[in-house]
Amino acid sequence: MLIHASNLPLLVLLAAEVKSQNDLGLGNGYTSFQAGTLKGSINNSSQTLISLNSSRTDFDFLPSDLLSKLAFNGAHHLGDITLRYRSAGSGPWTSIDSASARKPITKLARSSTNVLAAANLGPTMRSGLPLKITREWFKHDENLALRFNITNTANTSIELGSLGIPIGINNIFTGRPAEETQDRCSLADPYIGLDAGYVRVAHLQGTGNALVIMPLESTPLEAWRFLKEPNGNFGYQSQTFEGNYEWQVHTLAYTQNEWNASIPWNTPTSRTLQPGEQYSIGLKFSLADDVQHIEDTVVKAGIPLAVGIPGFVIPSGSSARLFLNHTSTVRSIDAGGAFDISKQTYPGTTYKLTPTASAWGRARVTISYEDGKTQTVHYFIPKSAPSTLADLGEFFTTAAHFTDTSDPFNRAPSIVTYDREENKIVTQEPRVWFSGLSDEAGTGAYLATAMKQFIQPVAKELDILDAFVHETMVGTLQRNGSFGVVASAFFYEPNAVDFAYNTSLDWTSWTSWNRERAYTTRRAYNYIHPTATYWSLYRTARAFPSHNLRAQWSWYLGRAVNTTLYCLGNESANCDYGLVGLMGEWVLGELLTDLKREDMSVEATALEAAMRFRAQHWETQNVPFGSEMAWDSTGQEGVYYWTRYFSLPLTPAKTINSILAYMPTVAHWGWNGNARRYWDFVYGAKIQQIERQIHHYGSGLNSLPMLHSYELDPSGNNLYNLRVGFAGNTAPLTNIDQGGFASAAFHSFPELLNAGAIEEFVYEWEVGRVVLTVVPATTTEALQAKTVVVWVKESIKETTSYAVVGATASRGGWVVDVTADGTRVTITAS
Repeated sequence: MLIHASNLPLLVLLAAEVKSQNDLGLGNGYTSFQAGTLKGSINNSSQTLISLNSSRTDFDFLPSDLLSKLAFNGAHHLGDITLRYRSAGSGPWTSIDSASARKPITKLARSSTNVLAAANLGPTMRSGLPLKITREWFKHDENLALRFNITNTANTSIELGSLGIPIGINNIFTGRPAEETQDRCSLADPYIGLDAGYVRVAHLQGTGNALVIMPLESTPLEAWRFLKEPNGNFGYQSQTFEGNYEWQVHTLAYTQNEWNASIPWNTPTSRTLQPGEQYSIGLKFSLADDVQHIEDTVVKAGIPLAVGIPGFVIPSGSSARLFLNHTSTVRSIDAGGAFDISKQTYPGTTYKLTPTASAWGRARVTISYEDGKTQTVHYFIPKSAPSTLADLGEFFTTAAHFTDTSDPFNRAPSIVTYDREENKIVTQEPRVWFSGLSDEAGTGAYLATAMKQFIQPVAKELDILDAFVHETMVGTLQRNGSFGVVASAFFYEPNAVDFAYNTSLDWTSWTSWNRERAYTTRRAYNYIHPTATYWSLYRTARAFPSHNLRAQWSWYLGRAVNTTLYCLGNESANCDYGLVGLMGEWVLGELLTDLKREDMSVEATALEAAMRFRAQHWETQNVPFGSEMAWDSTGQEGVYYWTRYFSLPLTPAKTINSILAYMPTVAHWGWNGNARRYWDFVYGAKIQQIERQIHHYGSGLNSLPMLHSYELDPSGNNLYNLRVGFAGNTAPLTNIDQGGFASAAFHSFPELLNAGAIEEFVYEWEVGRVVLTVVPATTTEALQAKTVVVWVKESIKETTSYAVVGATASRGGWVVDVTADGTRVTITAS
């Protein structure tokens, strides 16, 4: 979605209030320091960090270049603290924030040569506070460390119900060109694992050193809280400035109030201080060689590490391994009944986890160590993948099936956006694309249904999808015989159509397009959804000729390529954003392959030429990940696919590095393999706010380059990419509820055999032979194929021929008869 210029005056107006403030006291100088591989500077007036650099590369993880415009009250910096307290056990909580009304702190004498700066924070805290809070910056084991000492100065017990340490980094993209953003900015991701918790900060390029923030002594990461701040000079909490978060040590005060309607990641705690008692918390900052070695840095620091293989999304009927690495032995491990757990005989501390029969959804595994540390590992247990897909297909072709033929927007029949809270179809929304069968929010339901048929076709679902394609996609979304795709079939223009618009909704914003705007066909992103739908039906028609769709397979394949070429052909002259990476371009790659398999050489040549032009264009760019957004994680999949396809030398590796920066692996299903996205709730969800999203479609999307990069280099050194890729690839399962409703769109799937299953795979490496046992699809409602096609793809380009026994050559692969219980196919390199 576009960021419209009409929004900019508001940002400028709000920024004017804070532009000239200098509440940090920047004019009072700073103190430079070196702590092992980190160096930086501390502001003398506030003793908050000004900069934090890698001594090896000089890269600064903090926004020191913008500090003068971040010096106002309410803007948080490393070294600040927030808390909520009350008299123990009763009464309302009182909130304190060291950034809310700054005054110069009182400097304290350094207690040792390792102490870089020390201060009493009393002057900058609320008067009458029954707590004394001091802070120290110091060197600790060749790292930088931060400690807060909190002393109860009252005559009664004080309960700390919230205690947070703000983590502010340079994630400000506002006003920066793409090259500067990539060069200067970072992204932070947490592992919310209590005593094993940490925050990883990665340079946006995905290369060079990474910063790891870990607990000092007993400072559990209980929650990761977004910090509310003034809008400021950079549009805080916007598409170009996500905002800051804090490391929360205690959370009871929030779970009793703002968070009382949700189930927290970890059990909320508080800490009660007796009169005169001191309580210390802190963080230590260390440098990892790169993002792939963050876990090594965690282990070296004595923090427990958990690695899940294959990941932390474990479907029912499967199992996983949990590898623990800590200097102390495990005292107990508890899954709250979600898993059956058994100790394994592998080297190290390894457990096998198998979901119990009744388990579904979030699951927390708590590990207690003999040294007193507690770690939590967070899993998600969906139904089995076939069952989840079956539920999705059933849900969208029933509950979300729109059949009102009196609709003046000609949207029937279709599969439309659905409101799960209200349990009803969304026939109108001021963000008109929601109800307009276009843009991502309007296409998610039908596209998920279409891609589900590619994997698991069901006759009645296919017929509903086919009717939508022939009666609505052609004619309503692609109008007047054109292959152009409209921006929305729904629009707001009361005088132009006989429709009862809901007057309680706000139709005054730019999102409520009139018919002229809605019927524009310039947005390139809108073309992927119909193309993928046509392609899925082509594959289904090819695999199941006995199921009569409304057209021959060639019609669907032709519509797919012509829709694509309308937008991306002729150097993308017909569309805006055609020269940036779109989502789901792996499907375009499969489309090109299928054109070649079907000997449609004219169409294949045209499509290949269009993609070559785009790929060569990206190869010339320093940052080839352009978007309709200022920064995005959408285009990397397409950029990687086509620059790799054409064997271009620079961009594929650059793209993988970019993904590594925003797609972490941690022991939490919500962040593991989660490709960075935080703005699409505004454009594609019921609740509109800038918020870090857990497994937006970008997770599955970005998993494809990561998995492919591992295919090309399946060495142990590249295992990290496999873990990240697998995590992102299984993430979409977490967005489908027990009834089959999907809360996010599925814009891409890895290629699977569309009509059957490989029941057994045996690789006899000594003789270069693969033996497959191929069986029909096993779900009850799915169409049963008589044959499937097996294609062999070489990850590394070599000239190899194959001898195949048990199948017949066809369409660039081998056709296998699956009418028997299981057909054995042997493929041998010759």
